Amino acid sequence: MYQVTIAGQTAPGQGITVYGNGLSYSGADNTITRYIRFRMGTSGDSGKDAITIANGSNMIFDHVSVSWGRDETFSINGDVSNVTIQDSIIAQGLDTHSCGGLIQTTGGVSIIRSLYIDNKTRNPKVKGVNEFVNNVVYNWGGGGGYIAGDSDGPSAANIMNNVFISGPSTSTHPFTRGNQNFVAYVSNNYYDPDQDGTLNGFILSPTTDNYSDIKFQSTKFNYPTVANLLSPTDALNYVKAHAGASKSRDHIDDYLINTEVGSLGKKGAVISDPEASPMNGPGPISGGTAPVDTDKDGIPDAYESAHGTNPNAADSTSIASNGYANIENYINSLV
Repeated sequence: MYQVTIAGQTAPGQGITVYGNGLSYSGADNTITRYIRFRMGTSGDSGKDAITIANGSNMIFDHVSVSWGRDETFSINGDVSNVTIQDSIIAQGLDTHSCGGLIQTTGGVSIIRSLYIDNKTRNPKVKGVNEFVNNVVYNWGGGGGYIAGDSDGPSAANIMNNVFISGPSTSTHPFTRGNQNFVAYVSNNYYDPDQDGTLNGFILSPTTDNYSDIKFQSTKFNYPTVANLLSPTDALNYVKAHAGASKSRDHIDDYLINTEVGSLGKKGAVISDPEASPMNGPGPISGGTAPVDTDKDGIPDAYESAHGTNPNAADSTSIASNGYANIENYINSLV
């Protein structure tokens, strides 16, 4: 898959859910995937991830909701470079494994303003080059939250302005494992451990007691992180409002965000059967009516008439005055 954009925000109604098995982005390059739900489930192949990437480069995952992996839920492991996961939800890896995912590459992965929730372990587990910025990790289990890969190979990470909120499944500290090969710049990470329904935690100081036996450095790595770094409290509010396929949230994301994260520690569970209550499977997803598109170039007539393109000529790939193709301007206008 090369130079492909999957623009889930263009789907009418409640959008798109891909259900029943995992997907591989291995070998992809220059891809953008936005506003789509990937839900694996128990019918998926044993030992497979909901999303896996073993090789490839230059990928953006924006406002995706990924859940119910049978092995990992979202895993990047191998010869992979320049991947961003932003404004997304990585949820409910299925027991008995129940893993958020491995993030293991020297090629660089940015995880930004995203939610890891109801994964027993690996929220995520990191080796290599990583930035983990403005994320929320909620109700991790006994396997741990952010796991610093305890390997002989070097790791280099920025871990900044994240929020860790314990839930009913949580029985361990948010940071585990690691050794002196794992070098990190840590700053302003917030931890609320008491599960009492109020946000009354504290900032973790950069000590091995708080971050495990890793090596700290005083300056951040020069990774291409966010231009505007949110405070932990603002990051929590942002994630609640925007993470996942949030143009029209389905009942699953709504439950995870509003019922579980909204309880601030009182509700949440590691699950083995997504068809059981309270998740009750992936549907229904309400449909919608496709807008009229006379020239069938992917841009509705109403938008073309309003923005000076021709609804009777297939001009979606023509370059507009701002340097973007007409179709890009349209799909970006939707969100």
